[in-house]
This record gives sequence, structure tokens and C-alpha cells, in this order.
Amino acid sequence: MINITSRRKIEHLKLCAESPVESRKVRAGFEDVTLIHRALPELDMDELDLSVDFLGKRIKAPFLIASITGGHPDTIPVNAALAAAAEEMGIGIGVGSQRAAIDDPAQIDSFRIVRDEAPNAFVYGNVGAAQIRQYGVEGIGKLIEMIDADALAIHLNFLQEAIQPEGDRDATGCLDMITEICSEIKTPVIVKETGAGISREDALLLQKAGISAIDVGGVGGTSWAGVEVYRAKESGDLVSERLGELFWDFGIPTVASLIESRVSLPIIATGGIRNGLDIAKSLALGASAASAALPFVGPSLEGKEAVVNVLSSMIEEFKAAMFLCGCADIHDLHNAPVVITGWTREYLEQRGFNIKDLSLPKEW
Repeated sequence: MINITSRRKIEHLKLCAESPVESRKVRAGFEDVTLIHRALPELDMDELDLSVDFLGKRIKAPFLIASITGGHPDTIPVNAALAAAAEEMGIGIGVGSQRAAIDDPAQIDSFRIVRDEAPNAFVYGNVGAAQIRQYGVEGIGKLIEMIDADALAIHLNFLQEAIQPEGDRDATGCLDMITEICSEIKTPVIVKETGAGISREDALLLQKAGISAIDVGGVGGTSWAGVEVYRAKESGDLVSERLGELFWDFGIPTVASLIESRVSLPIIATGGIRNGLDIAKSLALGASAASAALPFVGPSLEGKEAVVNVLSSMIEEFKAAMFLCGCADIHDLHNAPVVITGWTREYLEQRGFNIKDLSLPKEW
């Protein structure tokens, strides 16, 4: 018997594969970011070093397949394809919310398959902030052990929770619980938004809590409010449908959230990353790595090779961007100048950020 959580997971996967679920009116902001072209790169593009140390593990390129799925028998081949592709490409991968496996241990295999197929990859677990009070430190430890995780992501999805009729809308005590988890477990903790972005105010709170990295999860990619609109329509829930429509594009776009989140922590850029140029812009803006989910949903239903093809294209695009900016390695890219214009510049200036320094070469 499939429980409610497990059934919801397969519904989400099918909706993301078959329906328009991306932000409608608000973009991630990458169109407002210009990398400075170097007409004389003085580099061999085939000799660039894309590798990076991320939370204690070396990966071949600063990219992660963001948390997608798990928790239903039909997600096992999907996660197997994603994980095998991540292993082949030498990048990282996250699993979907492991709540379903806590609610129903029969679903553990749908998550464990990721480590089985990617024994050497950077793999991170995933649980919602709304659930960590229920599971406690001991329960969190079980999630890490389930997939031999290199890190644990605690996801913030209160926008989605506010729209779901079955959502957990009590956000009290989450910060204290995150602080406790960080102090009690040795595994790095990532806190990730799921499509509404992280503000400077929350980045500072999370830094003080002792987390290891922030995943900004900004507006511009998949809208989980939008996903809930489709679920609400299917069930005839007019209230949730209206809420989802109203908040479809709510939050902080990815590029703006990257600047907001520049505290003394590694940052993952997620939200509307669709090509290698987006990855390069993210790292030039301060991200340690980038990630995406939606571009791999369709290919994962076809199999590993389809996922590898998408990843290979993105990595090649990323390499070209580095080459054209005169960056031999990721350190050079972090120091590459960028110019921010348009809506993103206006937003950041109104928020009090000095973005002019980003347009200057960092090291000469």
C-alpha cells in the first residue's frame, strides 16, 4: 500500500516531466549578468582544470544534479539513471526528500540506489525543515546512513507547504533544530531553498547556526507553487489553486539571491541553471558550485545515456565560457570580473549591495 507521501512524490515527478512548471514572469537573472570577454585568453581550452574541492570531496566539475526524486517504487530506475550519470561525469548528486522512506521503510531502496550506482560521487541526503523537529538528531543520522551521504541538505519549502492542503505550516523552532543538528553531527549540513531564494537576513542566521553551505534555490527555475497548482486542479481544490497561481513567481531570483547569500560559507547556485554559461556566471558571482534538476527529469526517464548527454553539453559550454574569460581554473573564474545590469542591478542597489566591485578584476 503506497502512503500519501510516496504517492505525492510520483505525482510531482510526473508533473515536472509533463507540464510547464518553470517560473512564468520572473527570470533567474542571468540575462542581467555579463562576463568580461578576453580576446586574448592565452590558454589551451583542452587543458583547463574544472575540478574543485566541495565540502571535503573532489569533484571533476563544480556541478550537482539537484535533488529530484525518490520515495516511490517507480523512482528507482530514475534515480539509478541520474546516479550512474553523475558517477560517470564525476559530479555530485542529491536525492529527493527522504521523508517517504521514514514514513515507509519499503521505499529505502529508491534512495539507496543512488549510492549503489554512484559509489565514488559526492552524494547528499535531503529532508525538509518542517520534518527535522519530528525526526530529531537520531533520525537525521539514519537518513545519512541510508545513502552513506557526504552531506545532508535540509530544504526550506515553506512556500510549497503554505499552498499544499496537507502542508506543514508550522515553521517555528526550525532554526534551533538546524543549530542542534549542526552541533551534533559530523556530516556537513547544506540548507537549501526550493525555488524562492535566500535573503541576506536568513543567510546570516544560517551562518550563525553552523551550517556548512547554502543552496540559494532562487526564483527562475521550477516553481513548486506552480506544481501545486496542477495538483490542486486535479483534486478540485480552488483555494490551493488560487494560492499557487498568486505565488507562482514569488521570491528572490537566483542571481540576486547569490549576492544576498555571500557570507562566509560555500554557496550552491540553483534555480534556472540551464546551460554552462549560467554555471560560469554563477561561479563568477561567488558560487562554489551550481546545480539543476528540471533539465534532467525528462532524460532520466529515458536512461543514463540521455542524462550523460545533457551533462556533457553543459560541461562543454561551461568550459567554453571559462576559456573565453581567460580562466584556467575555478580559482581564476571566482576572480573574473562581471557586470550586472537591468532589474537585478536595481534590486541589489535598493537592497544596499555594492555591486561595482564585481566589475573590477580581482587579481592583476
